[in-house]
Amino acid sequence: MPRNGNPKPWIEKAEQDYGAATALARRRKRPMPDVVCFHAQQCAEKYLKAFLVSRRIYFPKTHDLVELLNLARPHGPTLELLKPALVSLNPYAVAFRYPDEHATPTDVRRAMAAIRLVRERLQQFLKVHP
Repeated sequence: MPRNGNPKPWIEKAEQDYGAATALARRRKRPMPDVVCFHAQQCAEKYLKAFLVSRRIYFPKTHDLVELLNLARPHGPTLELLKPALVSLNPYAVAFRYPDEHATPTDVRRAMAAIRLVRERLQQFLKVHP
């Protein structure tokens, strides 16, 4: 992907995913847990890509959060602390996209806790003020 040094478009997309996940996680009528988990994963993916773009680091087209973390880690060693959260979010890129798999309320709680942590930490690295 391009390394133009401008993470802003990635951050904007990440924030859209965060807003969607947050709004849908609060929904009591007709909950959409699969969609919440998907958007939480997408938010983390886009924040990691924003970090990589800001450091002009090439990354392949991938949804694998651990692969993106491995590219980012040399440029932010404390990002390793996010690995458990990223591992928990990683499957949500595809796990619930098909009819025979469904997210549970526990999945939603875990996904939202993970994305809050990942988002906050990457915003600090990117000097983004919510």
